[in-house]
Order: sequence, then structure tokens, then C-alpha cells
Amino acid sequence: MKGRTGTGPVSRRTLLGGAAAATAAAGLAFGAPAAGAAGFPTAGRGKGGGGRYEGRTVLVTGATSGIGRAAAVAFAAEGAKVGFCGRRERLGKEVEREIRAAGGEATFIRADVRRPAEVKSFVDRVVDRYDGLDVALNNAGIQKPFTDLHEVTVEDFDDVALTNTRGVFLALKYQIPHLRARGGGVVIVTGSSNQFMTRSGLGSYTSSKGGVTGLVQAAAIENGTHGIRVVALAPGMTDTPMLDVHRPDGLTDGEWAAAKAEFGRQGIDALKRMATPEEMASAALGLASPDFAFQTGSVVLVDGGQLAGI
Repeated sequence: MKGRTGTGPVSRRTLLGGAAAATAAAGLAFGAPAAGAAGFPTAGRGKGGGGRYEGRTVLVTGATSGIGRAAAVAFAAEGAKVGFCGRRERLGKEVEREIRAAGGEATFIRADVRRPAEVKSFVDRVVDRYDGLDVALNNAGIQKPFTDLHEVTVEDFDDVALTNTRGVFLALKYQIPHLRARGGGVVIVTGSSNQFMTRSGLGSYTSSKGGVTGLVQAAAIENGTHGIRVVALAPGMTDTPMLDVHRPDGLTDGEWAAAKAEFGRQGIDALKRMATPEEMASAALGLASPDFAFQTGSVVLVDGGQLAGI
């Protein structure tokens, strides 16, 4: 079994994180925690019994497509009141209508995670509308086309860093006071398998996701005694619109779908396919639940065995 590059044998932390990732991916549970355990506060729980998140308020950033959209839909289907944001208002309203048509509760608020005032306003409005905050999924993120580091423009590097790293910082900054006031809660941050490795042309993206690791660890340490868990979910290759920045010109939709499927078969050693957004949303719902009451400050890899062969 291989450890991290340059660190020698696999550490106890790595083994524990790997075991939790395997458990999350399999949809298993460690068992329900005692009342008041870190995760959800005992007070203020919903009584409807209509789903795992009945009566909870869940906030999702970057939910107009991909993993964020799938998570907003999934949390709402489990009874949550979902407040979510994104930059694309038309798509956001479509997701809101979809959730409401299915009998769920959701509110889309346009916000750009690169802009502090918009992030604060978004968080505060969701808390005001739904009377508190229980779970946050900080998912907003972008990629740029594969580019060697020495050819990456400063503007592109800054855009990725501002969205993927600083955007998470801003979300945590404005969410944590509300979670402390609530008496606890859970923050899941969408990271990436690139927190563990990289590929040629992904240097700026990898560095942005590396920063997420530090933010998650710091927030977990600072807030554990306040009943707040903070975990990074690190997806492997997932078939979302984010991949479209790598789409070669001239490919039809069918050709692009075939190319992605082949890329998954070549790049993932165990399952030989990309994940779906819904699979990552399911992992997020699991990690945010009391089933993982002792999971905090870690990066949970859900990559279909991609890194197992590296």
C-alpha cells in the first residue's frame, strides 16, 4: 500500500481517512451518535419525519449545475429547506422550479463567491428565510483548459484561486457564526482528487484545491468544540459541465460523450468510469449526516479507485 509521496509508510491519518471514504462511497453507516454529538444540534430539529434532513436548513454554493445542482435536489428530496446560489440566474431558477415542482422547498439567490458582499448577503438571506443554518455544502468551483503553468495567465490563475479557494474562505467566514449560534452543524466542502495528485496542465486548479485542505483543517480545529464538523469531499473524475472547458472544438455531443467515457475507462483503475453528479451528491448527504459524527478535518476521497492505481 502506497503512502503519500516523500512521507514513507501510510500514516494513521491516511488510513482513517481512506476507511471513511470507502464507507461513504458504499453508503454504509458507523451508527447514530448520541444526542448532542458533534454534527447537528439537539435543539431545533424538524419533526416531520419525511426524510433524513426534514426541517433542516441546507445552504449550497455553486448549485446551478453539476454536483451542486444534484446535491440541492437531493437534500430537498430528503426534506431539507435548501438555499442555493450561483452566477447563472436562468439555470438557478430552473433548479428552484424543479425542486418545488417535486414538492420540495428551495430558494435560489444569485451570488458570486468571488465577491464578499454577495456571499455574506446570500448566507444571511438564507438564514433569515429559513430561520437558521444546519448544513452548508461549499461547492462552487471552476476549471480552466489544460495549460502548463508557465503559460497560465495571471488573470486565469487569479480567477481559479478566487473561486475555488477564496470562495470557500468567504463561505466559511460568513457561515460559521450562524452555525455557532445554532449550536452546531456541518460544513462539507467540495474538493478534488487533485488534493492528492495532479496532471499536466492542471497546476492552477490543483493549487486551488490544495488550499481547500488547509481551510477545512483549520475550520475543523477551531469549531469542533462548538459542535461543528468540517469535511472536504474529494471527488474523482465526475461527468459535469465543468469538463466542457476541455472539450475539443468540432466534437458533436455524442462524440464528446464517447470521449469522456473513454477517458474514464483509461483514467480510473477500479470502476473504469466517471462518477455521476448524483453519486457525489449522495456522498455529501452521507457525510453531512449524524452517521459520520466523528468525521471532521479530513479530506474524504470518493474517486472510484482512480488513485488506487497511481
